[in-house]
Amino acid sequence: MPPLLEIRNLAIHFHTENGIIEAVRGISFSVEKGETLAIVGESGSGKSVTGLALTRLLPEPPARYVSGEILLDGKNVLAMKPDELRRIRGNRIAYVFQEPGTSLNPVFSIRNQIAEAIQLHRPEVRDVDAEIIKHLDLVGITDPAGRLHDYPHQLSGGMQQRVMIAMALSCQPDILVADEPTTALDVTIQAQIMDQFRELRSKLHMAVILITHNFGIIGNFADKVAVMFRGRIVEYGPTHSVLGSPQHAYTKALIECIPRLGSKQRRLVTIDHALLDPA
Repeated sequence: MPPLLEIRNLAIHFHTENGIIEAVRGISFSVEKGETLAIVGESGSGKSVTGLALTRLLPEPPARYVSGEILLDGKNVLAMKPDELRRIRGNRIAYVFQEPGTSLNPVFSIRNQIAEAIQLHRPEVRDVDAEIIKHLDLVGITDPAGRLHDYPHQLSGGMQQRVMIAMALSCQPDILVADEPTTALDVTIQAQIMDQFRELRSKLHMAVILITHNFGIIGNFADKVAVMFRGRIVEYGPTHSVLGSPQHAYTKALIECIPRLGSKQRRLVTIDHALLDPA
């Protein structure tokens, strides 16, 4: 039986006025049902481009899929027609992005925004408000019925992110792609959101792809990790193995960047790209 999602030798280029940018260079990985994969790397390493490529959300042009396959239940997403792509966006693969304040529309209520997603992807739902309240409650929003007619500016950053998670889950996806979902939040709220993802994954048995630059948040969350550097996956395997015994110099450098209590380091380690990848 094939994996739920399998990426084979995917390469993506962007054609710009200044030449061709090789954003993703021949990467491969897979995700099983109910599994969590963390894609880790610094800004510009190709993580978000990879996430958006899963449902072909990258604008073509300037993006161009040069090679490879994106197989969802064995069917190549890159060969799908527009109507097929619309059916998998939200229904099969849903997204939570890092800036909930910019992802939510400020002129529409929370109810209207989640209702739109449900009506588009699950037209069979009769009682939309009950479905919205159920998902707001699922992500830990207190008094969900009382929040239906609130607007984004009336919610804290953490609550806005919970609304975005509820909106994604309301489509009942098989895979949730969370792209830096805690970056804009303070440390306490970050921990709460990660706990929420962990609980939801267990309850709903859905696959999660967590895109992050922070090795510090994946140890007790991800089953597997793919480390990206300059468009390539330089290390890939079970999270405990990668964290416990990193093989690539870039992985080691990222792990050493994590601040630790009791450490006597005066400065965080810097990453010397020239030594890691002369090309």
